[in-house]
Amino acid sequence: RRRGRARGPIGLVAACALVAALAGGGAAALVGELTGGSDSTSRSTPVENASSKLSGVSAVAQAVSPSIVEIKATTGQGQSTGSGVIVTGDGEVVTNNHVVAGADTVQVSLSDGSTRTAKVVGTDPAKDLALIKIQGAGGGFKAAKFGDSSKLRVGDQVVAIGSPEGLTGTVTSGIVSALNRDVTVAKEQGSQDQGQDQGRGRNGRGLPQWPFEFGGNQYNGDTGSSKTTYKAIQTDASLNPGNSGGALINMSGEIIGINSAMYAPASGSASGDSAGSVGLGFAIPVNTVKADLAKLRAGGTNS
Repeated sequence: RRRGRARGPIGLVAACALVAALAGGGAAALVGELTGGSDSTSRSTPVENASSKLSGVSAVAQAVSPSIVEIKATTGQGQSTGSGVIVTGDGEVVTNNHVVAGADTVQVSLSDGSTRTAKVVGTDPAKDLALIKIQGAGGGFKAAKFGDSSKLRVGDQVVAIGSPEGLTGTVTSGIVSALNRDVTVAKEQGSQDQGQDQGRGRNGRGLPQWPFEFGGNQYNGDTGSSKTTYKAIQTDASLNPGNSGGALINMSGEIIGINSAMYAPASGSASGDSAGSVGLGFAIPVNTVKADLAKLRAGGTNS
Protein backbone atom coordinates (compact mmCIF):
# COMPACT_ATOMS: atom_id res chain seq x y z
CA ARG A 1 0.00 0.00 0.00
CA ARG A 2 2.88 2.37 0.77
CA ARG A 3 4.37 1.71 -2.65
CA GLY A 4 0.98 2.33 -4.31
CA ARG A 5 0.56 5.64 -2.53
CA ALA A 6 4.04 6.74 -3.60
CA ARG A 7 3.27 6.22 -7.25
CA GLY A 8 0.40 8.77 -7.11
CA PRO A 9 2.52 11.94 -6.66
CA ILE A 10 5.11 10.73 -9.16
CA GLY A 11 2.39 10.23 -11.78
CA LEU A 12 0.97 13.68 -11.04
CA VAL A 13 4.38 15.34 -11.43
CA ALA A 14 4.95 13.51 -14.71
CA ALA A 15 1.56 14.65 -16.03
CA CYS A 16 2.27 18.26 -15.05
CA ALA A 17 5.66 18.09 -16.74
CA LEU A 18 4.03 16.80 -19.91
CA VAL A 19 1.49 19.66 -19.93
CA ALA A 20 4.23 22.21 -19.29
CA ALA A 21 6.29 20.79 -22.13
CA LEU A 22 3.36 21.02 -24.50
CA ALA A 23 2.61 24.57 -23.41
CA GLY A 24 6.25 25.51 -23.69
CA GLY A 25 6.44 24.05 -27.15
CA GLY A 26 3.40 26.03 -28.23
CA ALA A 27 4.89 29.23 -26.83
CA ALA A 28 8.17 28.52 -28.56
CA ALA A 29 6.34 27.98 -31.83
CA LEU A 30 4.44 31.25 -31.38
CA VAL A 31 7.65 33.16 -30.64
CA GLY A 32 9.23 31.55 -33.67
CA GLU A 33 6.40 32.77 -35.87
CA LEU A 34 6.65 36.34 -34.56
CA THR A 35 10.44 36.58 -34.66
CA GLY A 36 11.02 34.79 -37.96
CA GLY A 37 12.67 31.80 -36.31
CA SER A 38 13.64 28.62 -38.05
CA ASP A 39 10.17 27.13 -37.67
CA SER A 40 8.70 29.77 -40.02
CA THR A 41 11.45 30.15 -42.60
CA SER A 42 9.52 28.15 -45.15
CA ARG A 43 6.59 30.58 -45.03
CA SER A 44 6.73 34.17 -46.35
CA THR A 45 4.35 36.94 -45.37
CA PRO A 46 3.14 40.04 -47.25
CA VAL A 47 5.01 42.24 -44.75
CA GLU A 48 8.30 40.48 -45.47
CA ASN A 49 7.71 40.74 -49.23
CA ALA A 50 6.77 44.41 -49.06
CA SER A 51 9.92 45.25 -47.10
CA SER A 52 12.17 43.78 -49.78
CA LYS A 53 10.49 45.11 -52.94
CA LEU A 54 9.63 48.53 -54.35
CA SER A 55 5.99 49.47 -54.57
CA GLY A 56 3.76 52.37 -55.57
CA VAL A 57 5.34 55.40 -57.23
CA SER A 58 8.92 54.15 -56.73
CA ALA A 59 8.14 50.87 -58.52
CA VAL A 60 6.50 52.70 -61.44
CA ALA A 61 9.44 55.09 -61.71
CA GLN A 62 12.00 52.29 -61.71
CA ALA A 63 10.10 50.32 -64.34
CA VAL A 64 9.31 53.14 -66.77
CA SER A 65 12.21 55.62 -66.43
CA PRO A 66 14.44 53.70 -68.92
CA SER A 67 11.76 54.36 -71.57
CA ILE A 68 11.72 58.14 -71.08
CA VAL A 69 14.17 60.43 -72.90
CA GLU A 70 15.06 64.11 -72.90
CA ILE A 71 14.81 65.85 -76.28
CA LYS A 72 16.70 68.94 -77.43
CA ALA A 73 15.56 70.29 -80.77
CA THR A 74 17.53 73.07 -82.45
CA THR A 75 15.77 75.44 -84.84
CA GLY A 76 16.84 78.62 -86.57
CA GLN A 77 15.38 80.54 -83.64
CA GLY A 78 17.02 78.65 -80.78
CA GLN A 79 16.65 75.41 -78.84
CA SER A 80 13.56 73.68 -77.46
CA THR A 81 13.79 71.18 -74.61
CA GLY A 82 11.17 68.53 -73.95
CA SER A 83 10.69 64.83 -73.27
CA GLY A 84 9.72 61.71 -75.19
CA VAL A 85 8.60 58.11 -74.73
CA ILE A 86 10.37 55.16 -76.39
CA VAL A 87 7.66 53.03 -78.03
CA THR A 88 9.69 50.41 -79.93
CA GLY A 89 12.88 48.49 -79.24
CA ASP A 90 14.53 49.95 -82.35
CA GLY A 91 14.27 53.52 -81.08
CA GLU A 92 10.97 55.08 -82.11
CA VAL A 93 10.04 57.90 -79.72
CA VAL A 94 6.69 59.67 -79.35
CA THR A 95 6.68 63.31 -78.25
CA ASN A 96 4.71 66.54 -78.77
CA ASN A 97 4.76 68.28 -82.13
CA HIS A 98 5.58 71.57 -80.42
CA VAL A 99 8.80 70.07 -79.00
CA VAL A 100 10.32 69.27 -82.42
CA ALA A 101 8.37 71.52 -84.82
CA GLY A 102 10.70 73.12 -87.36
CA ALA A 103 13.78 71.41 -85.89
CA ASP A 104 16.99 71.30 -87.90
CA THR A 105 18.66 68.85 -85.52
CA VAL A 106 17.33 66.69 -82.68
CA GLN A 107 19.38 65.22 -79.83
CA VAL A 108 18.05 62.58 -77.44
CA SER A 109 19.47 61.91 -73.96
CA LEU A 110 18.79 58.40 -72.64
CA SER A 111 18.31 57.35 -69.03
CA ASP A 112 21.86 55.94 -68.93
CA GLY A 113 23.26 59.41 -69.67
CA SER A 114 24.24 58.77 -73.29
CA THR A 115 23.22 61.13 -76.09
CA ARG A 116 22.12 60.14 -79.59
CA THR A 117 21.02 61.94 -82.72
CA ALA A 118 17.40 61.48 -83.75
CA LYS A 119 15.45 62.09 -86.95
CA VAL A 120 11.92 63.48 -87.17
CA VAL A 121 9.82 60.77 -88.86
CA GLY A 122 6.40 62.41 -88.83
CA THR A 123 4.43 65.17 -87.16
CA ASP A 124 0.72 65.75 -86.59
CA PRO A 125 0.18 69.37 -85.49
CA ALA A 126 -3.58 68.83 -85.30
CA LYS A 127 -3.03 66.37 -82.44
CA ASP A 128 0.22 67.96 -81.16
CA LEU A 129 2.02 64.65 -81.69
CA ALA A 130 5.29 63.72 -83.36
CA LEU A 131 7.39 60.61 -83.93
CA ILE A 132 11.18 60.65 -84.00
CA LYS A 133 13.68 57.82 -84.50
CA ILE A 134 16.99 57.42 -82.67
CA GLN A 135 19.73 56.99 -85.27
CA GLY A 136 22.59 54.50 -85.43
CA ALA A 137 21.84 52.91 -82.08
CA GLY A 138 21.41 49.28 -83.11
CA GLY A 139 18.20 48.75 -81.16
CA GLY A 140 17.86 47.17 -77.76
CA PHE A 141 15.87 50.00 -76.22
CA LYS A 142 13.29 49.39 -73.54
CA ALA A 143 9.90 50.22 -75.03
CA ALA A 144 7.17 51.56 -72.79
CA LYS A 145 3.93 49.61 -72.46
CA PHE A 146 0.76 51.35 -73.62
CA GLY A 147 -2.32 51.23 -71.42
CA ASP A 148 -5.96 52.01 -72.21
CA SER A 149 -6.93 55.61 -71.49
CA SER A 150 -10.64 54.78 -71.91
CA LYS A 151 -10.47 52.93 -68.58
CA LEU A 152 -9.28 55.95 -66.62
CA ARG A 153 -11.45 57.28 -63.81
CA VAL A 154 -11.30 60.58 -61.98
CA GLY A 155 -9.25 60.03 -58.83
CA ASP A 156 -6.96 57.37 -60.33
CA GLN A 157 -3.36 57.79 -59.14
CA VAL A 158 -0.84 58.66 -61.86
CA VAL A 159 2.89 59.30 -62.22
CA ALA A 160 4.57 61.79 -64.58
CA ILE A 161 8.15 61.37 -65.81
CA GLY A 162 10.01 63.93 -67.91
CA SER A 163 12.75 66.56 -67.99
CA PRO A 164 11.34 69.79 -66.53
CA GLU A 165 13.82 72.65 -66.96
CA GLY A 166 16.29 70.06 -68.30
CA LEU A 167 16.27 67.99 -65.08
CA THR A 168 16.28 64.58 -66.76
CA GLY A 169 14.25 61.75 -65.24
CA THR A 170 12.20 63.88 -62.85
CA VAL A 171 9.30 61.96 -61.28
CA THR A 172 6.12 63.52 -59.87
CA SER A 173 2.80 61.99 -58.89
CA GLY A 174 -0.84 62.96 -58.47
CA ILE A 175 -4.28 61.93 -59.62
CA VAL A 176 -6.50 62.21 -62.66
CA SER A 177 -8.47 65.32 -61.74
CA ALA A 178 -10.77 65.41 -64.80
CA LEU A 179 -11.32 63.74 -68.17
CA ASN A 180 -12.21 64.89 -71.69
CA ARG A 181 -11.10 68.49 -71.20
CA ASP A 182 -11.09 70.57 -74.39
CA VAL A 183 -7.57 72.01 -74.58
CA THR A 184 -6.45 74.31 -77.41
CA VAL A 185 -2.77 74.77 -78.26
CA ALA A 186 -0.82 76.61 -80.96
CA LYS A 187 -0.34 74.63 -84.16
CA GLU A 188 2.09 76.83 -86.09
CA GLN A 189 5.65 75.61 -86.36
CA GLY A 190 8.03 77.50 -84.13
CA SER A 191 5.34 79.07 -81.94
CA GLN A 192 4.46 76.98 -78.92
CA ASP A 193 7.73 75.05 -78.80
CA GLN A 194 9.75 78.24 -78.35
CA GLY A 195 7.79 79.35 -75.33
CA GLN A 196 6.58 76.26 -73.58
CA ASP A 197 9.75 74.27 -73.27
CA GLN A 198 12.61 76.72 -73.40
CA GLY A 199 11.33 79.88 -71.80
CA ARG A 200 11.91 82.01 -74.90
CA GLY A 201 9.12 84.17 -76.24
CA ARG A 202 8.72 85.97 -72.90
CA ASN A 203 6.60 89.04 -72.50
CA GLY A 204 7.79 92.39 -71.21
CA ARG A 205 7.62 91.27 -67.57
CA GLY A 206 9.80 88.22 -68.20
CA LEU A 207 6.93 85.70 -67.87
CA PRO A 208 7.23 82.49 -69.91
CA GLN A 209 4.92 82.02 -72.87
CA TRP A 210 3.56 78.43 -73.19
CA PRO A 211 0.09 79.34 -74.44
CA PHE A 212 -2.99 77.16 -74.35
CA GLU A 213 -6.72 77.74 -74.06
CA PHE A 214 -9.03 75.98 -71.66
CA GLY A 215 -12.59 76.66 -70.55
CA GLY A 216 -12.85 79.72 -72.78
CA ASN A 217 -9.78 81.37 -71.24
CA GLN A 218 -6.22 81.79 -72.43
CA TYR A 219 -3.28 80.83 -70.26
CA ASN A 220 0.42 81.66 -70.55
CA GLY A 221 -0.10 84.06 -73.45
CA ASP A 222 -1.72 84.10 -76.89
CA THR A 223 -2.09 80.84 -78.84
CA GLY A 224 -2.14 82.79 -82.10
CA SER A 225 -4.34 82.30 -85.15
CA SER A 226 -3.25 78.75 -86.00
CA LYS A 227 -4.35 76.37 -83.26
CA THR A 228 -5.84 72.97 -82.58
CA THR A 229 -8.14 71.49 -79.92
CA TYR A 230 -8.05 67.99 -78.47
CA LYS A 231 -9.66 66.07 -75.61
CA ALA A 232 -7.20 65.86 -72.73
CA ILE A 233 -6.64 64.13 -69.41
CA GLN A 234 -6.39 66.68 -66.61
CA THR A 235 -3.96 65.90 -63.78
CA ASP A 236 -2.64 67.59 -60.66
CA ALA A 237 0.73 65.81 -60.99
CA SER A 238 3.32 68.59 -61.10
CA LEU A 239 4.24 69.44 -64.71
CA ASN A 240 6.68 72.16 -65.75
CA PRO A 241 8.37 73.37 -68.95
CA GLY A 242 10.31 70.39 -70.32
CA ASN A 243 7.69 67.82 -69.27
CA SER A 244 6.04 68.23 -72.67
CA GLY A 245 6.16 64.95 -74.59
CA GLY A 246 6.86 62.93 -71.46
CA ALA A 247 4.74 60.18 -69.98
CA LEU A 248 1.68 60.11 -67.77
CA ILE A 249 1.59 56.60 -66.27
CA ASN A 250 -0.89 54.52 -64.30
CA MET A 251 0.07 52.46 -61.27
CA SER A 252 0.48 49.35 -63.41
CA GLY A 253 3.39 51.03 -65.20
CA GLU A 254 1.43 51.64 -68.42
CA ILE A 255 1.55 54.86 -70.44
CA ILE A 256 -1.92 56.42 -70.41
CA GLY A 257 -1.06 59.88 -71.73
CA ILE A 258 1.55 62.17 -73.29
CA ASN A 259 1.96 65.34 -71.22
CA SER A 260 1.38 68.39 -73.37
CA ALA A 261 0.23 71.55 -71.55
CA MET A 262 0.54 73.02 -68.08
CA TYR A 263 -0.37 76.25 -66.34
CA ALA A 264 2.30 78.16 -64.40
CA PRO A 265 1.02 81.63 -63.44
CA ALA A 266 3.02 84.62 -62.28
CA SER A 267 4.12 84.49 -58.66
CA GLY A 268 3.43 88.15 -58.15
CA SER A 269 6.99 88.78 -57.04
CA ALA A 270 8.93 91.83 -58.10
CA SER A 271 11.24 89.70 -60.22
CA GLY A 272 8.33 88.54 -62.36
CA ASP A 273 9.39 84.90 -62.30
CA SER A 274 6.81 82.18 -62.81
CA ALA A 275 5.42 80.31 -59.82
CA GLY A 276 5.80 76.88 -61.39
CA SER A 277 3.15 74.19 -61.53
CA VAL A 278 -0.11 74.80 -59.67
CA GLY A 279 -1.62 71.39 -60.39
CA LEU A 280 -3.28 72.22 -63.69
CA GLY A 281 -1.71 69.96 -66.32
CA PHE A 282 -3.03 68.18 -69.39
CA ALA A 283 -2.05 65.05 -71.31
CA ILE A 284 -3.04 63.64 -74.69
CA PRO A 285 -4.79 60.28 -74.07
CA VAL A 286 -2.69 57.30 -75.11
CA ASN A 287 -5.55 55.90 -77.20
CA THR A 288 -5.20 58.99 -79.42
CA VAL A 289 -1.49 58.22 -79.72
CA LYS A 290 -2.09 54.59 -80.64
CA ALA A 291 -4.60 55.58 -83.33
CA ASP A 292 -2.14 58.10 -84.80
CA LEU A 293 1.03 55.99 -84.88
CA ALA A 294 0.56 54.56 -88.38
CA LYS A 295 0.05 58.06 -89.78
CA LEU A 296 3.12 59.38 -87.97
CA ARG A 297 5.25 56.51 -89.31
CA ALA A 298 4.08 57.43 -92.81
CA GLY A 299 5.23 61.02 -92.37
CA GLY A 300 2.31 62.50 -90.49
CA THR A 301 0.13 65.35 -91.64
CA ASN A 302 0.02 69.12 -91.39
CA SER A 303 -3.77 69.33 -91.27
